[in-house]
Amino acid sequence: MRTTAIRAALALVAAIAATAALAQAPQTVHLRGVIEKVDGNTVTAKSDKGDELKLNLADKMLVVAVVKASLADIKDGDFIGSGAMPQPDGTQKAIEVHIFAESMRGTGEGFRPWDGAPNSTMTNGTVGNTVTGVDGPVITVKYKDGDKKIIVTPDVPIVRYEVVDLSALKPGVAFAVLAAVKTPDGSYDIKRINVGRDGVVPR
Repeated sequence: MRTTAIRAALALVAAIAATAALAQAPQTVHLRGVIEKVDGNTVTAKSDKGDELKLNLADKMLVVAVVKASLADIKDGDFIGSGAMPQPDGTQKAIEVHIFAESMRGTGEGFRPWDGAPNSTMTNGTVGNTVTGVDGPVITVKYKDGDKKIIVTPDVPIVRYEVVDLSALKPGVAFAVLAAVKTPDGSYDIKRINVGRDGVVPR
């Protein structure tokens, strides 16, 4: 009886600790829009919803240029990500595909829900074999817990990520921030920003 009570108490303590850790983890939001002004470590922008945004750049900022690419640019062993729609046969039909820079390998690895479209998914992993399907190439994307088969139709936009410096942040440039943390004054702290190049609009 005593042992059971101790186990119950330990389980309660663990649950409280987990809840506290979750509460302390900052909530992040996904931002998209166009840069209006850059002043030192502060970027003023307008969101895709028309809101004025103030972005606070981290000291060690990751700036990623999003560049047009093609299916031919995807090689075995590349680390890629794909926003997609689940299909009845268990495959994922790509909405977009991005090829990560080698220095970004491992970013967001895994399979999870995605906010790019209703009921969509995101798969980040390493390219395995590619076979030709009825709708287009089917790429196997492997991650640590498994793999997914991604159907890439000819109309799917494909982009490549290139790590660049702060000079890529300019007025008029489209951007996306995947994990912004809102501060008490309404501005957002960010550690990474994706910027479009040659007409690409990051998602």
